[in-house]
Amino acid sequence: MSEEKKSLNFLEQIVEEDLANGMPKENLRFRFPPEPNGYLHIGHTKAIGISFGLGEKYNAPVNLRFDDTNPAKEEQEYVDAIKRDVAWLGYQWEKECYSSDYFQQLYDWAVQLIKDGKAYVDNQSSEAMAEQKGTPTQPGVAGPNRDKSVEENLDLFTRMKNGEFEEGSHVLRAKIDMASPNMLMRDPIMYRILKKEHHRTGSDWVIYPMYDWTHGESDYIEQVSHSLCSLEFKPHRELYNWFRDNVYEYSQSEYPLPPKQREFSRLNLSYTVMSKRKLMKLVEEGIVSGWDDPRMPTISGLRRRGYTPASIRSFVETVGVSKRENVIDVALLEFKIREDLNKTANRVMGVLDPVKVVIDNYPEDQEEILIAENNPEDENSGTREVPFSREIYIEREDFREEANKKFFRLKLGKEVRLKNAYFITANSVEKDENGNITVIHCTYDPLTKSGSGTEESKRKVKGTLHWVSIKHAVKAEVRAYDRLFSDEAPDSHKDKDFMEFLNPNSLEKITAYVEPSLQTAKIGDRFQFQRLGYFNVDDDSTPENLVFNKTVGLRDNWAKKNK
Repeated sequence: MSEEKKSLNFLEQIVEEDLANGMPKENLRFRFPPEPNGYLHIGHTKAIGISFGLGEKYNAPVNLRFDDTNPAKEEQEYVDAIKRDVAWLGYQWEKECYSSDYFQQLYDWAVQLIKDGKAYVDNQSSEAMAEQKGTPTQPGVAGPNRDKSVEENLDLFTRMKNGEFEEGSHVLRAKIDMASPNMLMRDPIMYRILKKEHHRTGSDWVIYPMYDWTHGESDYIEQVSHSLCSLEFKPHRELYNWFRDNVYEYSQSEYPLPPKQREFSRLNLSYTVMSKRKLMKLVEEGIVSGWDDPRMPTISGLRRRGYTPASIRSFVETVGVSKRENVIDVALLEFKIREDLNKTANRVMGVLDPVKVVIDNYPEDQEEILIAENNPEDENSGTREVPFSREIYIEREDFREEANKKFFRLKLGKEVRLKNAYFITANSVEKDENGNITVIHCTYDPLTKSGSGTEESKRKVKGTLHWVSIKHAVKAEVRAYDRLFSDEAPDSHKDKDFMEFLNPNSLEKITAYVEPSLQTAKIGDRFQFQRLGYFNVDDDSTPENLVFNKTVGLRDNWAKKNK
């Protein structure tokens, strides 16, 4: 086998084999088919990346299709959000499709199946149907409606369509095999009655097709060549093929290409829940501010938190395509955004827990402008001006009155470098009545200005601190996020609800002080706050009230903190 063949993932190998066996390349077509009943999350990015990635690799069209068959849960808001998220990730779809566009065709095919004796209307209770289905080890038995005449079934199905029956009173079932070892083949439901407004078709329909019937036939109508879905749908493949083959018998002249379903493992992430139902609960109960809360694993939440399309796509590529379920450590996703922002984010200074420093020998009325490099990783990033004055803020944790030799930050009698500025030495402190330090008094060496080229400025000191000039500092709100759940697999405990593992400290709102260059930062702009981490400007931010989200720290402290 060639090296190129070896490097192909198993889905690419399937496509290559089909092409080698005579499938014309122009027949390749893929699709991403979300249900618009919630926002896309990080788990969906794998499915998105696989289908659109194959489209890019083979220069084949990819449809964005909304499987919108349940008006009770689906909304236009979710359609709009999904389109926005897929486009933001950098993917382009050829056709925007909706299963609801095919309701008439699906209905017509269902009528044909009834005429062929392959579908029937059942008016039993759901409990009775479930009992007749048997168990995985015991075959099912035929219900009393299974052998009704074609004429009676056609009449009942027409009356279902016309709204003559109440919800839950009648369903249309495929007539397959009640003894099949695959429970899904034991006369599955094709249509149910739902008297609810549909976000696209309004009140035109009161019967709606079930997912298994709709999904495969929508692939068929769109002439999708490879229907790629996650592993939980593998047992559904037999039913997918049964519906496809029975419709193909009398539709192949119009739709000559029967699609092929293949499955891959889902993307599961640690310290996260992926169920839309559970994410919806977090939103509805006010645990988070909405679907785009930066603690949410939704693409909208990740975008608002400061993640980039490139980092997410790189994450998906690294995870790869597999046939076995596994849980990916969220630390990998965090590594990918650090890797991307290290190359692209400008460096700035902000202080999150300020303590005042007075440089006693710096002239009181003096100010100067220092020149700082924006991003040493990007030679085209340029420089910016940073004001300096006698009084500055530094981080409270960067000072100790006394410390051992391993503490390389500011302590009494010791010298550190102020980033882009001077060396300072701490001499004394002022404290409040509770013993808290309120002011640190220092002196500076005027010969040590960064970039001045003096011998003094070249002296080696072990500590470098970030700072902001108090006179020029801009007050800002910083939202520091931790993981939303304290447990690695919060929804895997059979005896506990996932909500029991909520991290009560997942959001901390901090009043910070940042350098004045950030006054003109725009929503979505991303920065590295030197020595602190990566931050971006939140949607709530205004010129009068800057709001920054902490995207991720400079290093992974979670593992160390939780040992």
